Parts: sequence; structure tokens; C-alpha cells
Amino acid sequence: MDEAQLLRTCRKLFLRGHVLDVHIGIHDFEQGAPQRMRFDVDLYVPYAQSDPSRDRIEDIVDYDFIRAIVRERTAAGHINLQETLCDQIAADLLNNPHVEAVRVSTAKLDVYPDCEAVGVEVFRLRGAQTP
Repeated sequence: MDEAQLLRTCRKLFLRGHVLDVHIGIHDFEQGAPQRMRFDVDLYVPYAQSDPSRDRIEDIVDYDFIRAIVRERTAAGHINLQETLCDQIAADLLNNPHVEAVRVSTAKLDVYPDCEAVGVEVFRLRGAQTP
């Protein structure tokens, strides 16, 4: 299923440019001090699970849920690889029964002086096998 198919049946929620200091990396220069990382997340929630007609927070997936998952994962201790962190965040978000699919992008912002960022992105569907 691609994004166009998801958007026919799902509401897309997103978090953009969420920046946190994270203990991550395998290189010597990355050990012992946190690095600035940017997180961008898209959640696909079926319209049936996201009904704002009563204008009540309990009838939708709250954006705070996304931020809480990212903060919990990044506060859990040193992580060697962005791929690991990205996969863990995606899996945690998909544990919410109202989330059908997720796209998670992580980026280290200060690793190389000649790059804006280096990062990883994953897209996961509920029930699909992961590599």
C-alpha cells in the first residue's frame, strides 16, 4: 500500500522539526556528549479511528503521543545507530491500535560541517513484515 492509497482511508498526522539532544553514535567523537537530532514523523490513522465531529481530544490520536514516544526512546540511554532508533520509534508508534502506518525520519544535525544533516527514514505498515 502506498501513501496515495493510505490517504484515501486515513488522516495523516505529522510532527515536523522536533529537535532533541540525543546520546547516539558509534564514533569516538560521538561518545559521551549528546548530539542534536531532528525527528519528522507521519502517522496514518483510519478516519474511523479519528472522528473529530464531537470536537473532543479522546476521539482522535493526540499529537502528544508522537512526542512522548520520541522522547521516551531518546531518553532510554545511548544508542549506537540511527537505524536502530528509527526502527524502535516506528515500532512503538505502530503499537497504538489506531495507527495504520508510520513514516519516521531521524537526522543528526551537526555531524559533518559540509552537510545540513545525515539521517535515516523508514515507512512501516501495520501487519507488514519488517526486514
